[in-house]
Amino acid sequence: MADENGWRFAPHVNGYSSSVDPVSFRRTFAPDPDKPVPVAFFGKGEPYLMFGFIPADIHFITPVNARDPMYLFGADRLGRDVLSRTIHGTRVSMSIGLIGVTVSLVLGIILGGISGFMGGTVDNLIQRSIEFLQSIPTIPLWMGSAAAIPQSWSALQVYFAITIILSLIGWTGLAREVRGKFMALKHEDFVVAARLDGLGEMAIIRKHLVPSFLSHIVASVTLAIPAMISAETALSFIGIGLKPPVVSWGVLLQEAQNIRSVASAPWLFLPGAAIVVAVLSMNFLGDGLIDAADPYGQ
Repeated sequence: MADENGWRFAPHVNGYSSSVDPVSFRRTFAPDPDKPVPVAFFGKGEPYLMFGFIPADIHFITPVNARDPMYLFGADRLGRDVLSRTIHGTRVSMSIGLIGVTVSLVLGIILGGISGFMGGTVDNLIQRSIEFLQSIPTIPLWMGSAAAIPQSWSALQVYFAITIILSLIGWTGLAREVRGKFMALKHEDFVVAARLDGLGEMAIIRKHLVPSFLSHIVASVTLAIPAMISAETALSFIGIGLKPPVVSWGVLLQEAQNIRSVASAPWLFLPGAAIVVAVLSMNFLGDGLIDAADPYGQ
């Protein structure tokens, strides 16, 4: 950084200058290298709660003067830092994927296991229900389910409602896989031996059948998390999912729904980049778990 004392090394970011178009009266902002904003690493800033309960005020990077603006990845139309909101929205979007997949896992294993192990009328009933759910177009089903959420509900209630909606829709694929595994294993020798030994049906499922393909379930669940994240993002992006003041990747992408954002504020697409990174990472993790569970499989 250069100042009246010459060149010196000092961490800083460029300041911003604003101008008003005399024709459209639109205010625009541009980086101004003549107004450097000094920054400090591990400096004191706004207080917060680390892990939700530890008071702290140390930030990884913060402006030396708290009144100076610093937007590493730009700001939205209300002057809010896009990078901070993207990081904050990660908790909501990722937690919806994890909680939703957990609920789907329970439903998929229970209903798929009962279907494959019991067979007969129970199997037909569960499979026809799965086919009915899978035959409904996804977007209209999401829209109808989200429209049923009362407008008077709080943001936290809407968050859990969206999670449950995604879970009730996403369990069908796992249930089909579990059913196929159960049908392939229920006549194996170790299952017959367990039945002759006096174990009940639920004990056989819990102690023998589920552990025998647990690695496949873990890999399938890992690959299902990106689908949950993408579903929440799509719902929030089209305005029928989470809404402000809840911050998620889909809610943040609502700011980038117009041509003006593409032309003058491309940094508003940063949450989209976070979605791509998260989905690819979970897919790579799922592929790795599948290879680790079955290294000789093709």
